[in-house]
Amino acid sequence: MSKLDKSAIDALLKQQAEVQSAWIEGLEESGSSRGVRPEELRKQTSGFLALFADGAANAGTQWNASGWSETREFLEKLSHSRALQGFDAQQTASFIFSLKRPVFDVLQRKAELDPVTLTTNITSLSELLDSMGLFTASTFQKARESVIKRQQEELLELSTPVVKLWDGILALPMIGTLDSQRTQVVMESLLQRILDTGSEIAIIDITGVPTVDTLVAQHLLKTVTAIRLMGADCIISGVRPQIAQTIVHLGLDLEGIVTKANLADAFALALKRANLTVTKAS
Repeated sequence: MSKLDKSAIDALLKQQAEVQSAWIEGLEESGSSRGVRPEELRKQTSGFLALFADGAANAGTQWNASGWSETREFLEKLSHSRALQGFDAQQTASFIFSLKRPVFDVLQRKAELDPVTLTTNITSLSELLDSMGLFTASTFQKARESVIKRQQEELLELSTPVVKLWDGILALPMIGTLDSQRTQVVMESLLQRILDTGSEIAIIDITGVPTVDTLVAQHLLKTVTAIRLMGADCIISGVRPQIAQTIVHLGLDLEGIVTKANLADAFALALKRANLTVTKAS
């Protein structure tokens, strides 16, 4: 890539309003601007064109040059905001690729450019815009992955609520499959609540866990061990007949862990261990 012809840069600067108008029209026709307010789209396109003209004049078409740093920052922010707004990668990358035709139209109408210079400028600009488009798509993908990861972490936290049943008694109802990542979240949430509340008994209810295999049992054992290291006791409830049979067939060792068929029985045992009784009001 090389520096652009000065007359080409001047042409783009003089006809910036025309380029912007055609660019916005192309974005609207392709549906790439769907979800963006008209005033916001106009602000984004005008801001980018100003940076584009400045970068082309100072850094040519060397996209990795320091002269394009502000433009790269602009595209990073644009990609991140569109990832948060739920755009897809194609819509985001089209923000750049849709600029090609308006820019090329301006250059082709530049009468003083000879065919060789015109071809060179168009090729250089095409390669530059391709680099910008790929950069935008890549940045968008990273931002999108970050958003998805954060949402998954939030869902994990929401799916593992620690409930205070009584003073000194906590319960953790679990729904869905246990895996390493979720077990880690369970441990952190439960241990933190034990620390915060000073609870001495924690009930892990697995009624909503569809299956228990060797891996799930290992995760449960790790959680129970961590709870005991905190000085608290643990009861596992929700051990249905099918789960009990599976544990026996797998030869899993749950010795030393108190299990109950349902949460009510586990709670009754926890109250008994806490020297509490529940009686009917007369």
